[in-house]
Amino acid sequence: MAGVGPPQAAIPSAPGAPSSRCLPRVILPPPPSAPDLLCANAPEKKLYWDRSHYDSPDSQLRALAHTSTVYVGNLAFSTRTPHLRSLFSSVGPVRAIHMGLDRYRKTPCGFAFVEFEERVDALRAVADLTGAKLDGRPIRVELDAGFKPGRQYGRGTSGGQVRDDRRATVDPARRKLGEG
Repeated sequence: MAGVGPPQAAIPSAPGAPSSRCLPRVILPPPPSAPDLLCANAPEKKLYWDRSHYDSPDSQLRALAHTSTVYVGNLAFSTRTPHLRSLFSSVGPVRAIHMGLDRYRKTPCGFAFVEFEERVDALRAVADLTGAKLDGRPIRVELDAGFKPGRQYGRGTSGGQVRDDRRATVDPARRKLGEG
């Protein structure tokens, strides 16, 4: 099917090869960025509405418009505050870090909130750190409406995150201390 697809430039063949043969030039697209790979740039992202701390999606959206806080997910249970401070301080000054805790055991359960001094640093963290590896795991970084006391506790029936309750397989990096 001649004429279909983009035009391709010819690359001369290697020295010593017959000169009448030319190989087609293949042009590859640029590699995708981490947010593209994790669908963070999806045109229609579904908004998570935190019903226990915001009375409506609109009040949460108003808070999102001015926040300097990010939610960090998919953390290993072994990740601690100094690990997060080291990574996120590379983006800008960090005001506070709130580790997500199992509601019953009070041990880390795979998420955190990072508060920056400036909103621009929170936005930069979402753009630059989504998909970065921390303690061997690709992390998820999303703008958050702001930390409020009580949000640090997992909401799953086991006390951890709901996503861990629904998981069919065991993820060794997200196993709680003392579990087989």
